[in-house]
Amino acid sequence: MNTAEYAVGTLAAVAFGGILLKVLTSDSVQSALAAVIDRALK
Repeated sequence: MNTAEYAVGTLAAVAFGGILLKVLTSDSVQSALAAVIDRALK
């Protein structure tokens, strides 16, 4: 790959990471994950 392809790949990875972080830190997802963990531990 050349430099431009690395730049596009890096940008896509950072964007994906940002979106994933936003989704995982949202209140609804956190409460759903907490509920799943609570059920698993009971």
